[in-house]
Amino acid sequence: MRRRLVPAALLLPFALLLTACGGNSSASTATGTDGKGSLTLNVGDQKGGSEAILRAAGELKNLDYKIKWSTFTSGPPLLEAVNAKAVDIGGVGNTPPVFAAGAGSKITVVAAFHGTSKGDAILVPNDSKLSKPQDLKGKSVAVAQGSSANYQLVASLKAAGLSLSDVKVKYLQPADALAAFTSGKVDAWAVWDPYTSQILQGKQGRVLTTGEGVTNGLTFQVAAPSALQDPKKAAAIKDYLERLRRATTWVYGHQEEWAKVWAKDTGLPYEVALASVRRTNATRISVAVDKPLIASEQQIADAFTGLKLIPKKVDFGAFVDTRYNGKLPASTTPARASEG
Repeated sequence: MRRRLVPAALLLPFALLLTACGGNSSASTATGTDGKGSLTLNVGDQKGGSEAILRAAGELKNLDYKIKWSTFTSGPPLLEAVNAKAVDIGGVGNTPPVFAAGAGSKITVVAAFHGTSKGDAILVPNDSKLSKPQDLKGKSVAVAQGSSANYQLVASLKAAGLSLSDVKVKYLQPADALAAFTSGKVDAWAVWDPYTSQILQGKQGRVLTTGEGVTNGLTFQVAAPSALQDPKKAAAIKDYLERLRRATTWVYGHQEEWAKVWAKDTGLPYEVALASVRRTNATRISVAVDKPLIASEQQIADAFTGLKLIPKKVDFGAFVDTRYNGKLPASTTPARASEG
């Protein structure tokens, strides 16, 4: 019987990590305020996310407006808060905006970051006889429904000549999927970093395939249309995004330092955090919200509409604002080289 990789007590921090994923909790926590001035920018975050990166990089100094932070358990409830005007802007992965758009939410993608998809993986146990994606036919695969991993599974199967109906999908949130995977109750697990790094560092499994070449590796900052219509808040958002872009660049040059901060902020073991930083986080670059990005997200939306997980056709282009692109490179610009 395989041993458990981490104590059950450590599963909660993992559930709160910055992910590109879905979730079923709408809870948020106010975590403090930075800056000074009469204007307050309400920023939605996820554990170990934008606030932690900005603070570690020294980018929360000399703010002439206030940032009021709220931490959410995952992307979907954060976007619910954006839709409700409770949050002016927040960071999520490539899939929650698609589902929010499908629900007709009032959200606008204003910034994007492109990283490798090597941390998005379909994992199998070390002793598994599966050696290629085609071998998944008839096998059980754990995945979080509506998550980026859900799309990665769909796309990886398609690339292998299979469809979602060719596998036995077990829709499980990460903590439950981790338990199922390490106890041998599922044949494979489609997931993202840092779970990928957790399994690999613990030598509890191996990669069958990654999202490289099949998923877009994008993460987003998503704003409330009402905030964008307010000239003062729109200006604060511009400054906030510039700081976040500098902090993202800082991570690449300070990977060990950032891994220490991230580990402390999330409860991750340092070795897992560092592996995830090298494989995924440090590869991200700031890119433009452009036509190729819209087309890539449209492909995700169409895939989920086809699976009837989104009830109607989504025009993703109606949910973006390109005003903050500046001279940023195209969204198709290669990510930084991964060390993972």
